[in-house]
Order: sequence, then C-alpha cells, then structure tokens
Amino acid sequence: MTSTRTLVRRAALAATATAAALVLAACGADSSDASSDAQASPSASAEATAGAHNDQDVSFAQGMIPHHQQALQMAEMAADRASSAQVKDLAERIRKAQDPEIRTMSGWLKTWGEDVPSAMPGMDHSGGHGSGSSGMAGMMDQKEMDELMKASGKAFDTMFLTMMVVHHEGAVEMATTEKAKGEYGPATKLADAVITAQTAEIKEMNKLLGKNGG
Repeated sequence: MTSTRTLVRRAALAATATAAALVLAACGADSSDASSDAQASPSASAEATAGAHNDQDVSFAQGMIPHHQQALQMAEMAADRASSAQVKDLAERIRKAQDPEIRTMSGWLKTWGEDVPSAMPGMDHSGGHGSGSSGMAGMMDQKEMDELMKASGKAFDTMFLTMMVVHHEGAVEMATTEKAKGEYGPATKLADAVITAQTAEIKEMNKLLGKNGG
C-alpha cells in the first residue's frame, strides 16, 4: 500500500513539474523567437533532406566518380586481355564494387544541386593534372590507358596490376582526406569502405605481381 501511494505521489509530482515547464516555456517564448523558429524551419528541413555536407564532400564525390570510372574501364579491359584467372577475378570484383558506388555518389551530387562528372579525365583532357590539386591522385593519363589497351596476356596482367596498385593508392589517399575533413555521414562511411577494400586489394595485387615477377 505504501509503495502504491509513493508511485501516485511521484506521478503527481512529475505531472506538476511538466506543467510548470510548459508554462515557463510559453512565457519565455517571445514573438521574435517564434518568428526566428519559423524562418529557420524551412532551411533546416531542406538541409535535412539534402544531408548536412561541406565542400570536401562535394570534392570527394566529384573526384571519386571519374576515378572509379577509369578503374571500371581498366577492369573491363581485363575481361578479354588478361591471361591470369586471378587478375580477371580481381577485375570483376573491382567492377562490382565500384559501379554501385558511382551511382551512389552521383545521387548525392544531384541531391546537393552539384554537377555530376560525365567525362573521365584522361579521356577528354590531358592527363597531366591526374595527381595534382584536383584530388585525382592515382589517375592514369591517356598514354598509359592506350598502352594498357594494346597489351594482352602476361604483359597485360603485369601492367594492369602495376597501374591498378597506383590507382588504388590514389583512391585511398582521397578517401583518407574525406574521412578527416568530410561532414556527410554516408560519404565518410563510403570513404572508410574504400580504404578497407582497396588497401586489401593493393596487398593482393602486390602478391600477384611478386608471383608474376618470379
């Protein structure tokens, strides 16, 4: 019986406290607060829809899309030019991982009202800026892509692995910057996934290069 009375008393006290808080809140809210809240809510809801992001997130997506596109082009070459089943398997895994990521990042940029890259640097431009301040670390230039396209068999395997190691290292560098400076949660999460997956693939490719060299 005592415990029941205690519970009832606590409930009454809680209700009283809540009512008092509501009264204080109502008294404390002047017209300027109300108007500022009204003004803030549309922009806040728009920001929530687009996702809180910063310039680094935009740069990451705009840089990583063409970076991934080039990796896909290299992976597609491996399908009919590579002699090693391991190289072909690796290329297929790269394709399956990076193609959906391109679509994901393109979706972010559209949501943010930013330009979605459509052409690969090195395809329409000089590749000289590939590892410069554009955030395209590890990109191959047109000459390197042409050389890879002309190769076949074991020569292709070695060239593909050597180039893809550099390419992956560039992607890891870009993703590391995004993790450190990005604001958009899904983008930093994707960057983390890129670092994990591509670091493992770099080790795998270096082992394959060791076998090829032996």
